[in-house]
Amino acid sequence: MAAPGVEARALFAEGVRAVLGGWAALQLAVAQGFGGPQGPEKAAWLSSALLDFFTQNADLEQEEVEDFLAEVMDNEFDTVVEDGSLQQVSRELVTLFARARGGDVGGVGAALGALARRGPALAAALATARPGGDPQSPPGTPPTAPRSPRERREEEEEEEESGEEEEEAMECGTPPPPSDGWTVVQRRRRR
Repeated sequence: MAAPGVEARALFAEGVRAVLGGWAALQLAVAQGFGGPQGPEKAAWLSSALLDFFTQNADLEQEEVEDFLAEVMDNEFDTVVEDGSLQQVSRELVTLFARARGGDVGGVGAALGALARRGPALAAALATARPGGDPQSPPGTPPTAPRSPRERREEEEEEEESGEEEEEAMECGTPPPPSDGWTVVQRRRRR
């Protein structure tokens, strides 16, 4: 798409916005504030950056788009996407680009229609999602958002610290502290 037609570029821009609007990982990252207070602006920037990326690089492969998206999600939203959606989103973007560049207005329109139908379903799924996909979770529980690498490190450090405390307690002959973090203090006996 070295010299894209105005109509093809507009169709592709609309497709990029629709694909990103239906990408759950990005929407959760924005909703949970992983991009900081500028999260919505960063998501809008990603749309224009993708348009420029495709415009400036002819014949992009799906893997190149995946790498670009993964880097942006990690750098801008501090999020590592491991749910397979990177592959799906990049495949949709490459397909839309090929159709728009080829002037297949009907194909792009059909793809946009499918994406538009998926949007409300995504919103409903995000609103009713339960942590970890556990159907036993009580209704109204907020959805589990993708965790940032920083959050994962903090959780691992907390688990290591609690494991060390239990080992020390076992060596001293005292029972390990309860999992809730509270310690029961016994009265001293008078002599």
